[in-house]
Amino acid sequence: MKEKVHPQDFVALIAGAYAILSPIWTTTESRATTTMIVLGAITVALAIVELVRPDMLPAEGGTALMGVLFIVSPWVMGFADTTPMAWTAWIVGAVTLAVGALDLQTTRTHRAAASH
Repeated sequence: MKEKVHPQDFVALIAGAYAILSPIWTTTESRATTTMIVLGAITVALAIVELVRPDMLPAEGGTALMGVLFIVSPWVMGFADTTPMAWTAWIVGAVTLAVGALDLQTTRTHRAAASH
């Protein structure tokens, strides 16, 4: 049974793409650039999986996890003092975490309704 594509999957795709491209216009340094590109690419990949196969539950949890990783990355990777890129990571992380959690909840609600 193929479930319906959720609009929040497109938001995660856009957030990941923004993270990948953000070093072009944001003041950055090498660790921040690498971190944003890697986390952004993984987020884009998860969003694409979710758009192609909306019934794959681990992808939704992965999107929310990517949001958490974006949020903690400035401290973990040591670029919290690069304020523009740190704020980019925090904002992209908050958006990704929110849509990942919403997608996970929506999918679980649909599955619970379908099983009754």
